Amino acid sequence: MDAYGDLQSGRLGPLGELNLPPGPVVTVCGVGRTAAIATDLLRAKGVEALTLDGGMRSWSLAWNTAQTTISGCEVVQVRRTGKGCLSYIVESQSEAVVIDASVDPDVYVRLLRERGWRLVAVADTHIHADHLSRSRLLSDQEGVDVWLPTQDRAQYPFRPVADGDRIAFGSTALVAMRTPGHTQESTTYLLDRAAAFTGDTLFLNSVGRPDLDGGTHQELASRARLLHMSVRHLLQLPYAAEVFPGHVSEPIPFDRRMLGRTVGTIRDTLALARLEEAAFVQAVLARIPPNPPNHSRIVELNERGEVPGDPSELEAGANRCAVV
Repeated sequence: MDAYGDLQSGRLGPLGELNLPPGPVVTVCGVGRTAAIATDLLRAKGVEALTLDGGMRSWSLAWNTAQTTISGCEVVQVRRTGKGCLSYIVESQSEAVVIDASVDPDVYVRLLRERGWRLVAVADTHIHADHLSRSRLLSDQEGVDVWLPTQDRAQYPFRPVADGDRIAFGSTALVAMRTPGHTQESTTYLLDRAAAFTGDTLFLNSVGRPDLDGGTHQELASRARLLHMSVRHLLQLPYAAEVFPGHVSEPIPFDRRMLGRTVGTIRDTLALARLEEAAFVQAVLARIPPNPPNHSRIVELNERGEVPGDPSELEAGANRCAVV
């Protein structure tokens, strides 16, 4: 149903034919202007109408949190409600590391200060393609190192992370586990083998896509084989270990419930994870979704460590880093 033309002319058009239920109705569009027209026209008909201020661009930047304790460490999950991006603050003895920063740096600073924690490092799991990493901005703002998996793509200073390296904080450390496939450099960070921050390699009900770097069918198949190996390695972690990914595919409620699953649950429920290599590669390559909007530009900016003044237009739309 396309109501834009009518709304711009001051008519409800198809919206006037809807049988709306009792109660408030929220109108939404790209940036909120056309939705505001719809709200005024609906109110004139006696409908209790509201407009989502800023539209989907603002909705993609909205965030909320959840928190849990794992192996004596506090883990705060910072979630972009409409975009599905997940980032993390992990704390031990009041020292903290931020993983995959995806909202404004001031959000993390505020959360840290509210808890009395000191930031000691910022880390990304890989070079992201569907949202702009705020990790470099946060590290610069707070005067700490940014840690990235070893690669030759990033064009700014960083601490390289190789397989088995440790990012120490408090009385513990995050241990890097190289998990290539989604990208060549993709790395999971393990917390005492009780939690795995998997980025875009392993999700709660799917796996990462191996195609965003482009290439021939043979090159995509090669990366899919790497992804199969990485997923197998992750699912060899203890049955009760929690998997905390970099994204989810559904809007995130404001319910303060952590989004994560145990390795055992994923083993039992993710059919792709049970496939042998050849069948896995075939299934993954047959189910590649459309590219994330503006992904080439987003990758370019992430390689340079830059975030434009208003990132909402670049980041508009759902994340698409998972095989569906």
